[in-house]
Amino acid sequence: EGLYIHPGRHEVLVTGQKIDLTNSEFQILYFLARRPGWVFTRSQIVDAIHGENYAVTDRSIDFQMVGLRKKLLTMGSYIETVRGVGYRFREKE
Repeated sequence: EGLYIHPGRHEVLVTGQKIDLTNSEFQILYFLARRPGWVFTRSQIVDAIHGENYAVTDRSIDFQMVGLRKKLLTMGSYIETVRGVGYRFREKE
């Protein structure tokens, strides 16, 4: 389809075009995309990506999500905000 994540190559394609992501952005996207529909808190995302006891504010995760959505172009809408909870990767319709 339009979004392809290749973890072995650390590569993301959107409609065939390679998208340059930071390591953190790639890890966040891959973490969410492996569990479509599941909702994760910001803390769960940080723990999964950086390990426990990593000093990151909730707002820094929000900032990374904004950048990630922009870089993913039309596929950015697959990352949904669950108000008051966190984020999820939208399930295919």
